[in-house]
Amino acid sequence: MDRKKLEEVIKKKAKDGKLPCAVCFKIADDFGIPKKELTKVLNEIKIKISQCQLGCFE
Repeated sequence: MDRKKLEEVIKKKAKDGKLPCAVCFKIADDFGIPKKELTKVLNEIKIKISQCQLGCFE
């Protein structure tokens, strides 16, 4: 995994420090990483998940 490229994609797609859940799923699939790994990166760079498909985050 190219961590720098991953962070660039996340920051480009995030709006107001938030990233929709569906976009998170797509990014994880595109980079071939587990969704749990993506959440670690999101936490580290202070991006929150929005529009959660499970209703956990608004």
